[in-house]
Amino acid sequence: MNLALIIIIVIAIVLAIVSGLGTGLEFLLWVAIIVGVIALIAFLMRVLRKNT
Repeated sequence: MNLALIIIIVIAIVLAIVSGLGTGLEFLLWVAIIVGVIALIAFLMRVLRKNT
C-alpha cells in the first residue's frame, strides 16, 4: 500500500478521535470524514488500476 495513503488514513482516524473528544471541535469530525472518503476513493482507484 502506498505510504501516503497510509498517512492519510492515520490522519483521518486521529482527527475522528480528536473531534469525538472535543465538544467545540465538531468541524474536525467532518474533516475526518472527508479525508477518510478521499483516502477510500484513492485506494479504490489504485486497486482498479492494478486489475485492469
